Amino acid sequence: MSEKTFFMRMGDGSIVHMTEAEIRADIAEGMEDAVTRGKIDPLTPEETEYLYEIVTMPGAVVGVEHGMQIVTSNDSGSDKINTKCGIPTSRDVNAMIHERVLGGDSVDIGYSDYNYKTVKGVAKREATVLKQALNHTTMPLFYGAMPNLGFYTQPDGPVPNWAMLLPEGKIKEAMAAQEEAVEHAVRDIVYVAEQMNDVGADAFMLDTSGAAGDADFLTALKSTEIIRERFPDMPVEIGMAGEFVLGMHGKIKYDGVRLAGLYPHKQVKLVEEAGASIFGVVVNTNCNKSFPWNIARVCTFVKACTEAASIPVHANVGMGVCGVPMCENLPSDVVSKADKALVEIAKIDGL
Repeated sequence: MSEKTFFMRMGDGSIVHMTEAEIRADIAEGMEDAVTRGKIDPLTPEETEYLYEIVTMPGAVVGVEHGMQIVTSNDSGSDKINTKCGIPTSRDVNAMIHERVLGGDSVDIGYSDYNYKTVKGVAKREATVLKQALNHTTMPLFYGAMPNLGFYTQPDGPVPNWAMLLPEGKIKEAMAAQEEAVEHAVRDIVYVAEQMNDVGADAFMLDTSGAAGDADFLTALKSTEIIRERFPDMPVEIGMAGEFVLGMHGKIKYDGVRLAGLYPHKQVKLVEEAGASIFGVVVNTNCNKSFPWNIARVCTFVKACTEAASIPVHANVGMGVCGVPMCENLPSDVVSKADKALVEIAKIDGL
């Protein structure tokens, strides 16, 4: 008689069938990878066993226990019904659909070209869009975009491209270009925040922070600091680009802490110091590893983050992060199991 196997997926969403021994081995290996990289504690034996139970639960969708439901925030704008579903609706209507049909707790009104350098040029028009949506909804509306520091490089931006300078050995020039780009980006982000505050934005989103490395993360932190000082009634959410801050500059610091190399449990402390209200934690999905491997690694990192945090932690559970496969149409079986594990084991405050 052949050994029993369980329906599983890989990090790219493809279907595999794994035995109990294989699943338990992958959970142990994924957890150990996070422990080694992050220098953090592993999950307890009880948490590890419960994670195995979640991973092997039957059914296409699983849910959290009653009383453990959490709130949601999002990024990438409220126009997903346009872009993902191909249904032509305005962003204020999209926001109403998120609220009244999909049951969203909040939504982000963002521009289709989702970065602050682009938004700066149409900020007053974007504020009008946000105001229209605010007039028709009750739930909190964020305005969001990405710092996207790479947009400030030549030929379209004002500073030299450090990705071209570094291979040429022009290290000092590359570092100086990043530092200058931070100043441009912070100025643009604060300007946009001012327009959105003027029309009554409930919150402000800095999405995919750190995508261009440590200078990009610094941009988010410095912008948040200024926004919270000038507009204390407008909360800020900082969502990360990845689990590990890349040292494209390498020497940039915030409040005396070098940003390069920080993992989530250390990122969140600087986000708190900058004055942010919500931290969007990210752990990258490895496409070549199984879902048990990925979610064990995710829960280990995120549990360390929630234990260190004094502000709410919302896990980013989109395509390719926090145990969710790297594929366009996300399978509900994996997404719901990832959500359940993050809520009940990693103790997140939101998704």
